[in-house]
Amino acid sequence: MKNLLEVSDLSVEYRTYEGTVAAVNGLGFSLAPGRTLGLVGESGAGKTTTALAVMGLVPSPPGVITSGEINFAGRNLLSLPEREMKKIRGNRISMIFQDPMTSLNPVVTVGLQISEAIAAHQNLSDKEAEDKAREMLEKVQIPGQRYREYPHEFSGGMRQRVVIAMALACNPALIIADEPTTALDVTIQAQVLELMRSLKEEFSTAMIMITHDLGVVGEVCDHVAVMYGGRIEETGSLERIFDGPRHPYTRGLFRCIPDIEEKTSEIRPIEGLMPDPLDLPKGCPFHPRCPEAMEICRTVIPPVSDDGGHRVMCHLYGKGGEDRG
Repeated sequence: MKNLLEVSDLSVEYRTYEGTVAAVNGLGFSLAPGRTLGLVGESGAGKTTTALAVMGLVPSPPGVITSGEINFAGRNLLSLPEREMKKIRGNRISMIFQDPMTSLNPVVTVGLQISEAIAAHQNLSDKEAEDKAREMLEKVQIPGQRYREYPHEFSGGMRQRVVIAMALACNPALIIADEPTTALDVTIQAQVLELMRSLKEEFSTAMIMITHDLGVVGEVCDHVAVMYGGRIEETGSLERIFDGPRHPYTRGLFRCIPDIEEKTSEIRPIEGLMPDPLDLPKGCPFHPRCPEAMEICRTVIPPVSDDGGHRVMCHLYGKGGEDRG
């Protein structure tokens, strides 16, 4: 199957008065039509910056894309003028942000915000755009008669449903969801995830799910990419990553999850903190926190080892060390 999205050698910097923040460093991944990729990592790993780069929304200044290509449906988005990106953004590629209250205009009705998004990209009359907006509200289980209500009249979960309706209104080929359930309680979170999964299948939409929650990844994703220090340290199918994580960082993330079936299970957090992106360590960015670090890890960026599509960036699987997977 031909990939819908191919990101290769993407690097993004934020040039500030304090110094240069290396947010994304030589990133690469691909996504097939209709599939879901979970982009996982701690805060500061570079997940949101990656999403903003795909959307063409890296704030400039201070953000600068220093290298790479983002090929979407055969076109390199980084080479397109802004007027072309406006035709793609919100139409072919949509984004769902984690806080719906900051995503929605508080003084405009939710229905009008959805219909404006539709009218901006589709040649429809005002009445046709309104009808489609009402239809999209119904799709996300909100009565169409609430079209003329304002964001503050909705609960947090319903506001997130409105944002999902807006993102799907133009039937995009790709949705980027940036921690879409973080601000919701557990019960509503499960409902929103189920809604997103069913709508993704109905509309045959590909999705990038950005999250730090491996439980969310297990619910909705086909493939997983684990980020750390602006790099993808491990990527593969959901089954391969969950059944046999290889990178020490990925294994550390799984050790942080309690096992409800094992009464004596112990949560073992990863020691230390994320590296300062103003001063990333040389070599493997994870080596200061890695219990399996070798001397080579301190100076040399690991090569990528590929085991049937399960890729890991670690010296344990290269010439610097034995395979301990």
